[in-house]
Amino acid sequence: MSYVRVATLSELAEDTPKRVEIDGTPVSIVRTEGEVFAIYDICSHANVSLSEGEVEDCAIECWLHGSTFDLRTGKPSGLPATRPVPVYPVKIEGDDVLVSLTQES
Repeated sequence: MSYVRVATLSELAEDTPKRVEIDGTPVSIVRTEGEVFAIYDICSHANVSLSEGEVEDCAIECWLHGSTFDLRTGKPSGLPATRPVPVYPVKIEGDDVLVSLTQES
């Protein structure tokens, strides 16, 4: 599995998504509840950036229609979204945050 450095821990504010691109794929990096998550940055319902939404209870909310996606699984927990978005493996090495585009779910 190939990992790419996307940020440092110190660059990631708690509960504040950071959008990055890995080989043209938009990914939202989120530091919350003592962990770092990587989730596809486009809502499966409305094709808007999830990194512009809010984070709460290990979920990210789409700012446009309010669907929330679990940061661990990518599954939506409320309408109007019904399809999950991909989540990606994250590795921490020192202060570096690395992500692989290989999907976990």
